[in-house]
Amino acid sequence: MLTSGSLVALSDTLLTDVPAPALAPRTHSAKLWLPQRVVFTPDALDEEFGQQILARVTAQNLEVELLKSNRLTGLRDPGGDVRATYRTAKNTLAVVKAPAGALRLQPTPPSADWQLNLAEGCPAHCQYCYLAGSLSGPPVVKAFANLPQLLQNTASYEQAGRVVSFEASCYTDVLGIEHLTGSLAAAVRHFSQREGAQLRFVSKYNHIDSLLSLPHQGRTRARFSLNAEPVVRRLEGGTASVEARIQALRRLALPVGEGGGGYRVGVVLAPIMPIPDWQQHYTDLFDRLQQALDFDCDLTVEFITHRFTPGSKDVLLQWYPNTSLDLSEDGRAVKRNKFGGLKYVYQPEQMKAMKAWFYAEWQRRFPHAPVQYWT
Repeated sequence: MLTSGSLVALSDTLLTDVPAPALAPRTHSAKLWLPQRVVFTPDALDEEFGQQILARVTAQNLEVELLKSNRLTGLRDPGGDVRATYRTAKNTLAVVKAPAGALRLQPTPPSADWQLNLAEGCPAHCQYCYLAGSLSGPPVVKAFANLPQLLQNTASYEQAGRVVSFEASCYTDVLGIEHLTGSLAAAVRHFSQREGAQLRFVSKYNHIDSLLSLPHQGRTRARFSLNAEPVVRRLEGGTASVEARIQALRRLALPVGEGGGGYRVGVVLAPIMPIPDWQQHYTDLFDRLQQALDFDCDLTVEFITHRFTPGSKDVLLQWYPNTSLDLSEDGRAVKRNKFGGLKYVYQPEQMKAMKAWFYAEWQRRFPHAPVQYWT
C-alpha cells in the first residue's frame, strides 16, 4: 500500500523546471530521417537485398558513396572532437553485410527469447540512450544487406511445442529507418509464415503506412515506446510526439475491416522516471492511451525504469554535455550482473512503490492487457 510519505519521497527531481499542470499534448509526426551521407560496402552491393536498399535510397534523392573496401572510414573527427564525431555518425547510413557472428543469436530476456538485429544504430537523439556504451565506435546507423540470410537463420532457434520470440529492436529503431531499408516489412512477411515464431519490435516513430496491409498472420507484435510528456519533450530528440505514437499504435491495432493493421500491439513504458508530479504526468498518459484504445485488441505492457552504467554515463555526457538528465550516482542503488558489471538503479523502496502504482493504474484501465515485466 502506498502511503503519502512514500509518494512524496518519490518526487526526486530528475528533470527541472517542469510545471505541475498537465502539458498540452504535442501532435507532430517524426520527420523522415534523411541522412547526409549514405555509404555501401562492396559486399553489401553483392546482396540482392542490398540492391533493394540502394533503390530505396536513390528514390529519396540521397547521394550514395560506394566504398572501395568493406571497412567504414571517415566517421571520426580528425581533431578528436567527440561531438563532431557524434554528429557525423548520426547523419550517416552505412549499408553493410552483417558478420558471421550475427548468425549466433544472443538471448535477450525479459523482452524476448532471442535478439534479431536487422540493423545497428538509431537515428533518434535520446539523451538517456541505451545504446551508449553497448555498441562500439561512432553511433553510425548500419543496415544489414544480408537480411534474408539473417531471417532464414532464425528457423534453427525455433523449438517444437512453443512459440519462440525474436526481438528486432535491441540495437536500433527499425521503424525509424524503414523508409530507407524495407527490413521491417521483410521480417514481418518472413514471420507470417513461421507458426512457431513471433517477431517483436518497438519504436518511437509513427510512419506505419507500409505495415498496415502486410500479411502478418498475427505473428508480429508492434510496440511503441511511450513516456510522460516532460520526459519526451526534454530527452527524446528527433522522434514522434507521444500523441503521434499513440495514434500509430491505434491504427496498427484496429481490425483490418476497420482500416487498421490487425496487429498484436504493446506499450513499452520507458524509461520510467519519478519526475516532479510524476503521478499526474503518467496518469495523463494512461488516460490518453485508454481513450485511443477504445476497442478490443491484443495489448501488453512492459515497464522499464531508468538506469545507467558508468560506461554509458561517460558516453552520454560526451554526446549530450548539456543534458538535463540526472546521471548522479548519489541516491541510486547498485545492481550487479553475474559478470561483475554494475548499473545504477532506483532505491528498492522507490522501485517497490512505483511498481505498485504503475501496476494498479494500468490494470484499472486495461484489466485484460498483461504486464510482461517490471525492471
